[in-house]
Amino acid sequence: MPGAREAEAVHLLTAEEMRRIDRHAIDEIGIPSLVLMENAGRGVAEEVMALAPRIGKRWLVMAGKGNNGADGVVAARHLANAGFQVAVVFAADPDTLTGEAAVQRDIARRLGIPLMAYSEGCVDWRDWDGVIDALLGTGAGGAPRGVLADMIRAINAGGKPVVAVDIPSGLDADTGRVHDPCVRAVKTVTFAFKKRGLAQYPGLSYAGEVAVRDIGIPAALADRFGVSVFELGENVFRERLGVDPALERDPAAHKGSCGHALVAAGSRAYSGAGLLAATAALRAGSGLVTWAAPAGVVPPLLMERPELILARLDDGGSGDWSCVDPAEVLELARGKQALVIGPGFGRWEGDFAWLRDVMERAELPLVADADALNILAEGAAAGQWPKRKAPTVITPHPGEMARLCGTGTSEVQRDRIGVARRFAMERDVVVVLKGARTVIALPGGEAFVNPTGNPAMATAGAGDVLAGVIGALLAQGLTAAQAAALGVYRHGAAGDRAAAKRNARHLAAGDLLEEL
Repeated sequence: MPGAREAEAVHLLTAEEMRRIDRHAIDEIGIPSLVLMENAGRGVAEEVMALAPRIGKRWLVMAGKGNNGADGVVAARHLANAGFQVAVVFAADPDTLTGEAAVQRDIARRLGIPLMAYSEGCVDWRDWDGVIDALLGTGAGGAPRGVLADMIRAINAGGKPVVAVDIPSGLDADTGRVHDPCVRAVKTVTFAFKKRGLAQYPGLSYAGEVAVRDIGIPAALADRFGVSVFELGENVFRERLGVDPALERDPAAHKGSCGHALVAAGSRAYSGAGLLAATAALRAGSGLVTWAAPAGVVPPLLMERPELILARLDDGGSGDWSCVDPAEVLELARGKQALVIGPGFGRWEGDFAWLRDVMERAELPLVADADALNILAEGAAAGQWPKRKAPTVITPHPGEMARLCGTGTSEVQRDRIGVARRFAMERDVVVVLKGARTVIALPGGEAFVNPTGNPAMATAGAGDVLAGVIGALLAQGLTAAQAAALGVYRHGAAGDRAAAKRNARHLAAGDLLEEL
């Protein structure tokens, strides 16, 4: 019997991907659309029934004139059969409905379920405990208009808990962008597969809890149709990325077998960035970590982390990287398994040529973070990008991503998955686009959305810690894709543990180190 399929909800689909899979299930496999609709509506009803003990059993369905509205009518029928008080308010005269929506209308009418067309003031919200939003589905585009917009505003103003059908009306299914107006739901019941917009902010804030319901569409169709965006979890790590997220060490492991990471980071003004990144590499399991920094930075930090190997680079007394010979970094990179570069670097004249020299000649996996990204952005704007033989991971926040792309931060945030995927493919790098629900995009087009982490992690230095974690995983032999995805996942999980342990709304980056 179809039901919840949370354990398999790893694919994240666009509206077009869902449309194609839906049509294939109907036209090629031969599953009648009315069967899929019946399963969808029953799934919504079952989720509402689970909420009823704390909300109540009087539910109003606000229905559009298409299949989303028809799903809502099916839900109303199942709720009525379970003893709920229900009614359906349509965005149009019920007698004007066509196709499957008309079929469901007729069934509901014969069962005596009240049906009416929406008009201003037609609903007395005191009569209802909750609302089912069945106005607009994943196929809707742009901001709701006319009576649909009026109904959404009425739902939000009514102040009742809302369960959204497939996706909250007014939410972009592909990007999570919120149009004006948009329904705010306590729960969204989506069908067959989770939609991308339900896994990204601000969509997550409007969707509430997301339940994925199996309606009879074979799960294998997502792979057959080339869906390549996934939500990280244990199954995805094992089956898609080929790594055990527990990453247990060999019982015979020793420091020499657990990788040696080089962290080139920090300056006199930003020495803490280097210390955080290097310490994170230790905490994340690298057997050896060398922290390379301008000579003027090292003496005050000699006893801060005695486990680190400190490499003092000749800086001409400046305390920054402007006078450091890139050949010194390249020499230190010999025999290492990964290089983290950029945290706390600062900027100086000629820095792009300096960084390009290191990146192109260093034949080991590399993580570029912070100021290294701003330096690269300057080169990208001039049509230049380092040509590397080894894998590269870049870890931009939205502002840095915008500079790398030559666009605005709002443009990046409008379609985080799309922006990260395009850049990864164009530049042949693994992109870790940081922020709420960090996106990891691979050069081959696959992308992953991370569910761990919390707002308390929005603090200076958290990104330096992440760079160190990814570098440590690279040093331990993981591929760039595995290290980036698992590093992000573990970093977010450490933040979740730190926030829970401290009951904190705000964390310091050092709190993350203790939980890695």
